[in-house]
Amino acid sequence: FFLSVCSSSVVGVTICFTKDKVLVRTTGMSAVVSFSASQYSSLLVGALARAHGTRALLASHHGPLATGLSPVAIFTSDVCVGHDPGWMHPEKPERLSGLLHAMRSQWVAEFGDSLQVLEPEINATEEQILRVHTPRHLQMLRDAFSRAQRWPLPVNLDADTAVSAGSESAALRAAGLVVAAVDTVFSNDSSLRRAFVMARPPGHHAEPERPMGFCLINNVMVGVAHAQAVHGVQRVAILDFDVHHGNGDAAMSLSEPLRMYASTHQSPCYPGTGTTKGRAGPHGQILSFPLQPGAGTTDFRQAWEELLPAVHEFAPEAIFISSGFDGHSEDPLAALKLSEEDFDWLTVKIAKLGGGHLPIISVLEGGYNVDALTRAARAHVNALIRA
Repeated sequence: FFLSVCSSSVVGVTICFTKDKVLVRTTGMSAVVSFSASQYSSLLVGALARAHGTRALLASHHGPLATGLSPVAIFTSDVCVGHDPGWMHPEKPERLSGLLHAMRSQWVAEFGDSLQVLEPEINATEEQILRVHTPRHLQMLRDAFSRAQRWPLPVNLDADTAVSAGSESAALRAAGLVVAAVDTVFSNDSSLRRAFVMARPPGHHAEPERPMGFCLINNVMVGVAHAQAVHGVQRVAILDFDVHHGNGDAAMSLSEPLRMYASTHQSPCYPGTGTTKGRAGPHGQILSFPLQPGAGTTDFRQAWEELLPAVHEFAPEAIFISSGFDGHSEDPLAALKLSEEDFDWLTVKIAKLGGGHLPIISVLEGGYNVDALTRAARAHVNALIRA
């Protein structure tokens, strides 16, 4: 396959795409320069971005040209294992330690160069957290963290949500990893445009002034606010397939017309919000699709087939995902009947929005059967890579 192009500074360029190489020759050159597909892709995107002075072109780069795969970065940290809400609590440290073991022992070898594992030592700052939470919320957490340092047992914030001596470090690191993912995905110097933040405690139930539902800081919304405040991103879609409605995500998007929140979730179920199908909010950009207990593949996929055209119409510049895998049929906390194949299917559908060129930051939420969570998360990462 040959392609000839012209520019003001070079009379002509001939590009030949072979199975594993890209050969480039300009008018007047006596030799042909050979690049690997990934080298050529990075050089081309960088040159276009410099020529046009926009991040939009960088967002159009989605992986090595020869393979069609999109490199994905996993942002994670062992620090997040240190949050321990107590004996028999479903949001247990093994959720993340199991994922870390699978990632290090299997995924890295399986996905090869398509997967990068990044473990930055970065915590969310007060400024970043206060973009979505109130000072009262932050002080409530600090008081609980302080008590947890002096008390051998978890300190309860409500009936479901507790903190331990390691919770402050874990919570700040989890939110900080989302910020780091945003900074990487929107960096002019990075070819990565898709990230999965594998951290805990989860966040999508945390409201502006209320930690709840196992959630302390709303990690995904800290990332959304950071992208908008620091990187100039405007329209953002937050998609949530956790079995529980993300009341915190919705609350932090409700009055923000440049944030769309769309969710499928079981209803009736905790936290009791998102019970009415359709649009809500003053700007009509909060979308809910409740599913009955026992709903499975057909209902789940039909729901997203209805939601995704609305997301497409919203024309987001970036996608954030509250990725909860507790809709799995083996999960103990709810009654949907989903499988790894359903999470794979939806991830591919999401990744193809915007022609497959949109930046994607996916953030772990629920999933309380460790084995099912590990399989579902692997399917999610695999779909982000190949879609």
